Amino acid sequence: MSELTRLTAAELAEKIRTREVSAVEVAQAHLDRIAEVDGALHAFLHVGKDAALASAALVDEELAAGSAPASPLAGVPLALKDVFTTTDMPTTAGSKILEGWRPPYDATVTARLRAAGITILGKTTMDEFAMGSSTEYSAYGPTRNPWDTTRVPGGSGGGSAASLAAFEAPLAIGTDTGGSIRQPAAFTGTVGVKPTYGGVSRYGLIAAASSLDQGGPCARTVLDAALLHEVIAGHDPMDSTSIDQPVPAVVEAARRGADGDLSGLRIGVVRELGGEGYQAGVRASYDEALRQLEKLGAQLVEVSCPHFEYGLGAYYLIMPSEVSSNLARFDAMRYGLRVDKGASAEEVMAATREAGFGPEVKRRIILGTYALSSGYYDAYYGQAQKVRTLIARDFAAAFEQADVLVSPATPTTAFPLGEKVDDPLAMYLNDLATIPTNLAGTAALSVPSGLADGLPVGLQVMAPALGEAVMYRVAAAYEAARNAEDGGPLLDRVPSLEGAA
Repeated sequence: MSELTRLTAAELAEKIRTREVSAVEVAQAHLDRIAEVDGALHAFLHVGKDAALASAALVDEELAAGSAPASPLAGVPLALKDVFTTTDMPTTAGSKILEGWRPPYDATVTARLRAAGITILGKTTMDEFAMGSSTEYSAYGPTRNPWDTTRVPGGSGGGSAASLAAFEAPLAIGTDTGGSIRQPAAFTGTVGVKPTYGGVSRYGLIAAASSLDQGGPCARTVLDAALLHEVIAGHDPMDSTSIDQPVPAVVEAARRGADGDLSGLRIGVVRELGGEGYQAGVRASYDEALRQLEKLGAQLVEVSCPHFEYGLGAYYLIMPSEVSSNLARFDAMRYGLRVDKGASAEEVMAATREAGFGPEVKRRIILGTYALSSGYYDAYYGQAQKVRTLIARDFAAAFEQADVLVSPATPTTAFPLGEKVDDPLAMYLNDLATIPTNLAGTAALSVPSGLADGLPVGLQVMAPALGEAVMYRVAAAYEAARNAEDGGPLLDRVPSLEGAA
């Protein structure tokens, strides 16, 4: 493995800016790493080698001409979740119904990455239409966890998280509908951030649940995540839900947090998260994280969010209902797969959706259609939205007592491939700690908090809407203290994958 692939995004950006190394060298090192190990992992659905090298060469040319870098991350490689549209690569959302589809436009996130001079290496594997917690529901085969290739990397953004943990890319983009950035981050020992709803544009993000979906940064360090956050965030008139407010000063906050002083900050310990049903090793790691935060000067305050226990049930009514509506557009008439079986449009549509959608997508469409149907709307969807309001009120009350809230990011460590794929309820329970943030539209991240039984564990830090700055500060302080105590980053201990391809 090239030493370039072990550097952080911030370190790579500085070496490229000072022309100690070229952006092309950096891109090639990561492309070589992908060729070396991705056969064993399947983190990528598509690798755009030629486009990546051309993008990197453009950065080198501009720097050679004396131009300032397009952004603080110019020339740094990135893995992009295959749910964002890209004109130069296929966009499948992990589904056969979009196999080979090349969009006519770039997503806003894609366009901002390109404008920043970031090298997009390719598109990463994901659960079909971002529905899943293990990346086993991809129509193109599962992704494996670099820590243990018999285990899942989490989902739906397992490909993005695995690419980071395997040193195939220093940066990645994911989406988080109910934990799809944070849960894979926890399972792979990486950093994953779910920004405030509306903080990052959803234009060109293939929708699953429009009131819940949120794109966000994935990285190996808190600072790298903050640098990427500032690139992709900000108002977009193409997205009607985009917040027209300044982007929180997350990079400044991450740098400040690295000094390790949290004096004066109140950290809320959520009573309803982290108890019964959590793996013993996860709980032990969480307890140790709380002690570490106290050592850094933070004041721990227990807070109660009594309606969080209803979050899972409410989410799995709201999310499938929006899926039922959003996926109606895949009708075999305009783009994507078309199975010409039958004389009528209805028969062609039915045959196409039967062939093109996988079992989990079909399950959620059926659930959502039922919840929205006449006679059941008020009893199911309407009640779930009322619970959503109560959860938002729980957050508001908790943030009156604390600056940020913390909990384990997941109830367990990464589980074996195949263990839960046929048990939807067991799979859904992986989102227990992450779902409340999506329902409320607030911000949260997962930062590595050690190992349990040899597998990574994540600490979740939650903040109010547009409160990302304090969230990054706390996470950076905790990360620095943890690394000092452990003698280096958690990913220094990821098993080698040399020769795995």
